[in-house]
Amino acid sequence: MTEVEELIKTKRKTKTLESLERQTIVHCTYNPQMAVRIWPSTFLIEKESGRRAKLLTVFNISFAPEWTFATNGNKFTLIFEGLSKECTRFDLMEIISLPDPFVVRNIERTQNDVYNITVD
Repeated sequence: MTEVEELIKTKRKTKTLESLERQTIVHCTYNPQMAVRIWPSTFLIEKESGRRAKLLTVFNISFAPEWTFATNGNKFTLIFEGLSKECTRFDLMEIISLPDPFVVRNIERTQNDVYNITVD
Protein backbone atom coordinates (compact mmCIF):
# COMPACT_ATOMS: atom_id res chain seq x y z
CA MET A 1 0.00 0.00 0.00
CA THR A 2 1.37 3.42 -0.93
CA GLU A 3 1.76 6.22 1.56
CA VAL A 4 -1.17 8.12 -0.02
CA GLU A 5 -3.45 5.07 0.16
CA GLU A 6 -2.49 4.55 3.80
CA LEU A 7 -3.27 8.21 4.57
CA ILE A 8 -6.69 7.96 2.86
CA LYS A 9 -7.47 4.77 4.80
CA THR A 10 -6.49 6.44 8.09
CA LYS A 11 -8.65 9.51 7.35
CA ARG A 12 -11.68 7.33 6.52
CA LYS A 13 -11.22 5.35 9.73
CA THR A 14 -10.92 8.56 11.78
CA LYS A 15 -14.04 10.06 10.18
CA THR A 16 -16.01 6.87 10.88
CA LEU A 17 -14.92 6.84 14.53
CA GLU A 18 -15.82 10.53 14.93
CA SER A 19 -19.33 9.95 13.62
CA LEU A 20 -19.78 6.93 15.91
CA GLU A 21 -18.61 8.84 18.97
CA ARG A 22 -20.93 11.82 18.48
CA GLN A 23 -24.43 11.46 19.85
CA THR A 24 -27.50 13.65 20.04
CA ILE A 25 -29.42 13.48 23.31
CA VAL A 26 -33.09 14.43 23.48
CA HIS A 27 -34.76 14.70 26.91
CA CYS A 28 -38.54 14.57 26.53
CA THR A 29 -41.29 15.65 28.89
CA TYR A 30 -44.86 14.47 28.36
CA ASN A 31 -48.26 14.71 30.00
CA PRO A 32 -48.15 12.39 33.06
CA GLN A 33 -51.67 11.16 32.22
CA MET A 34 -50.41 9.68 28.94
CA ALA A 35 -48.99 6.25 28.28
CA VAL A 36 -46.05 6.48 25.87
CA ARG A 37 -43.94 4.25 23.69
CA ILE A 38 -41.41 4.84 20.95
CA TRP A 39 -40.93 3.07 17.65
CA PRO A 40 -37.45 2.18 16.40
CA SER A 41 -38.43 4.09 13.25
CA THR A 42 -37.91 7.40 15.05
CA PHE A 43 -35.30 9.71 13.53
CA LEU A 44 -33.80 13.14 13.70
CA ILE A 45 -34.16 14.49 10.16
CA GLU A 46 -31.78 17.27 9.20
CA LYS A 47 -33.53 20.19 7.48
CA GLU A 48 -30.69 21.02 5.07
CA SER A 49 -29.89 17.57 3.73
CA GLY A 50 -32.77 15.32 4.76
CA ARG A 51 -30.21 13.00 6.40
CA ARG A 52 -31.69 10.77 9.12
CA ALA A 53 -29.90 10.24 12.42
CA LYS A 54 -30.89 6.82 13.79
CA LEU A 55 -32.26 6.16 17.26
CA LEU A 56 -29.60 4.25 19.21
CA THR A 57 -31.12 3.70 22.65
CA VAL A 58 -33.79 4.98 25.03
CA PHE A 59 -34.25 5.49 28.77
CA ASN A 60 -37.56 5.46 30.72
CA ILE A 61 -39.71 4.63 27.70
CA SER A 62 -40.69 1.33 26.10
CA PHE A 63 -40.23 0.33 22.50
CA ALA A 64 -43.53 -0.39 20.76
CA PRO A 65 -45.65 -2.43 21.14
CA GLU A 66 -45.12 -2.12 24.93
CA TRP A 67 -46.34 0.99 26.78
CA THR A 68 -44.75 3.06 29.56
CA PHE A 69 -47.00 4.67 32.15
CA ALA A 70 -45.85 7.76 34.05
CA THR A 71 -45.52 6.08 37.44
CA ASN A 72 -42.02 7.49 38.10
CA GLY A 73 -42.35 10.90 36.49
CA ASN A 74 -43.11 12.06 33.01
CA LYS A 75 -39.70 12.18 31.33
CA PHE A 76 -37.74 9.97 28.98
CA THR A 77 -34.51 10.25 27.03
CA LEU A 78 -33.70 9.34 23.44
CA ILE A 79 -30.12 8.88 22.21
CA PHE A 80 -29.52 9.31 18.48
CA GLU A 81 -26.53 9.19 16.17
CA GLY A 82 -24.64 12.45 15.86
CA LEU A 83 -25.93 15.14 13.53
CA SER A 84 -23.73 16.25 10.65
CA LYS A 85 -21.62 19.35 11.20
CA GLU A 86 -23.61 21.26 8.58
CA CYS A 87 -26.94 20.75 10.36
CA THR A 88 -28.50 23.85 11.95
CA ARG A 89 -32.13 22.66 12.35
CA PHE A 90 -33.81 19.28 12.46
CA ASP A 91 -37.13 17.52 13.04
CA LEU A 92 -37.75 14.68 15.47
CA MET A 93 -40.09 12.32 13.63
CA GLU A 94 -41.55 8.96 14.47
CA ILE A 95 -42.18 7.35 11.06
CA ILE A 96 -45.17 5.04 11.61
CA SER A 97 -48.41 4.20 9.82
CA LEU A 98 -50.53 4.81 12.94
CA PRO A 99 -52.18 8.04 14.08
CA ASP A 100 -50.44 10.47 16.44
CA PRO A 101 -46.71 9.86 15.94
CA PHE A 102 -44.20 11.92 17.92
CA VAL A 103 -43.30 14.91 15.76
CA VAL A 104 -41.36 17.97 16.89
CA ARG A 105 -40.38 20.28 14.04
CA ASN A 106 -37.68 22.88 13.53
CA ILE A 107 -35.51 22.15 16.56
CA GLU A 108 -32.62 24.57 16.51
CA ARG A 109 -29.22 22.93 16.85
CA THR A 110 -27.22 23.65 19.99
CA GLN A 111 -23.48 23.44 20.47
CA ASN A 112 -23.64 20.52 22.90
CA ASP A 113 -26.34 18.53 21.02
CA VAL A 114 -28.47 18.07 24.14
CA TYR A 115 -32.13 19.07 23.84
CA ASN A 116 -35.17 19.38 26.08
CA ILE A 117 -38.52 19.07 24.33
CA THR A 118 -42.16 18.51 25.16
CA VAL A 119 -44.16 15.89 23.28
CA ASP A 120 -47.95 15.99 23.09
